[in-house]
Parts: sequence; structure tokens; C-alpha cells
Amino acid sequence: MRSNRRLRLTAIPIALVSTVALAGCTTQMQLGWLPTEPGTTNQVDRVIGLWVTSWIVLLVVGVITWGLIIWAAIVYRRRKGQTGLPAQLRYNNPIEVFYTIVPLILVLGFFAFTARDQTAIEAPLAEPDTVIEVYGKRWAWDFNYITDDVYYAGIQAQETGPNNTIDPESLPTLYLPVGDKVEIRIESRDVIHSFWIVDFLYKKDMIPGDNETNYWYFIPEKEGTYAGKCAELCGEYHSLMLFNVEVVSQEEFDAQMQALRDAGNVGRLGPEFNTNTNLPGTTGVTEEE
Repeated sequence: MRSNRRLRLTAIPIALVSTVALAGCTTQMQLGWLPTEPGTTNQVDRVIGLWVTSWIVLLVVGVITWGLIIWAAIVYRRRKGQTGLPAQLRYNNPIEVFYTIVPLILVLGFFAFTARDQTAIEAPLAEPDTVIEVYGKRWAWDFNYITDDVYYAGIQAQETGPNNTIDPESLPTLYLPVGDKVEIRIESRDVIHSFWIVDFLYKKDMIPGDNETNYWYFIPEKEGTYAGKCAELCGEYHSLMLFNVEVVSQEEFDAQMQALRDAGNVGRLGPEFNTNTNLPGTTGVTEEE
């Protein structure tokens, strides 16, 4: 009789937690609350799969752990009329081996799947169709469209109105042709920044200095407007280091490149505009100057 009662007390909290979890399986939950949609790039589904699988496994571990805690608190609580200490138990080798081996397996599994997916994401794409060089600078962005030999020089986001809302027209815009193999060369003009396109579920650090270029390869697969920002605290106006990404058809992309060409933005804004003169190999201002 007592055994059945304990079983019921154990099953109740587990059933409640499971019911709440299953009832809330919305589309957003199926994405693990990630700010994107499947198929946004050729890499997004891989990241979603890794993330969602990870939190489901950890949710199961959490439910079991919470259930055991609640079960122990109820079943082994002090009853009315009981005095003194309960029977003391020590050294249960099977349980100790279990709670050592299972977490080790989980950690190794997470590491293996993360390493597999990161290796796939970081792999260069052969013969990219579009090559773009991105410079982060306090507190804006320069985009060099290497393939088309044009550039765009951005300014930091401008605040307007009494509530200091962001003027969307002031944001730099990076154009990407849908379906193209894209290579992004990521560099910094001054301090460490981080290039982050939120919906693409990936970001790369921008390290100042020669030979510190990072690369990101992907294929944008859905047309649309996506938000981008700096993900590394870089100074006073870090929060205004924003940009937009427009994934467009090849025809619209070519039109945007032609508009830059017509505006005289031909060539490349290279390292000659870097402002960090403190790096090894750079020459500072002399006394004569």
C-alpha cells in the first residue's frame, strides 16, 4: 500500500510538468525561441536542430531531477510524532557511478555534435559567387563589394524624436543576392567588434590588425530584411552600431551595385582608413610631424 502511494506521489509532479511542457509546444517553442525561420540560410536549419535537441535533452534531465527532488522531499519528510534522525545511508556505488557516467556522456555528446556542426558551418564554399569585405568601425560599418568593385560607407544609427527612436533610414544596408554562395571577409578598423546577422544565427569576431581577417561562408535562401548589429561591447555608442541586411533577387542586387557605381563609390575602402595606430608594425606620429 505504501509503495503504491509513493508511486502516485512521484508521478503527480512529473505528469504536471510534462502536461505544461506539451501544452506549450508552439511554433516558437519548436524553434527553441530562436529569432529566425527554417531555411533562411543553408546553415540555419543545422543550428536550429542542434539547439532544439540540446534543450529537449536538458529539459528531460531537468524533469527527472525535479521529480526526484520533489519525490524525496515528500516521501522522506518528517511525519507527525517522529523524533531524532532518520536512518543514515552512505556509499551507494551504483548510484554514484550513474550520476558520474551519465553527465559525462551528455557533455561528450554535446561537444561532439557542436564540433561537427561548427566544422560544417566554417567550411569554405568553393568558388563563391559574391565576395564582400565588412569593416567594423566605431560605431558603424563599411561594406566593400569586392566582386563588383564598389563600396558603401556607413554611419552609426541616428536617434530622433523625444524618445530617441532609431531612424531606420540612417542604418547601413548590406545587400545579398538570394541563392548566391557568399564569402564575407570580416575586419576591424579600431577595436574588437562582432559581426552578427541575428536571423542567420551566427556571428564572427572582428579583430584589429594585419592578418586577422575572419571569414564566413553561407548561402542566403530567403528574400527579406534582416537585422544586424555589433555583438561585442566596443565603446560608448555600441548600442547604435546597427545595420540591415537585404536579401534580394539578382536583378535588384545588380541594380543596387549600379547605384553605388553611379554615385562614384567605385573601388575599396581598405585598411588605409583604419584608426588604430597602436598595433605592432604601425608607425605613430613623430615629433617632427
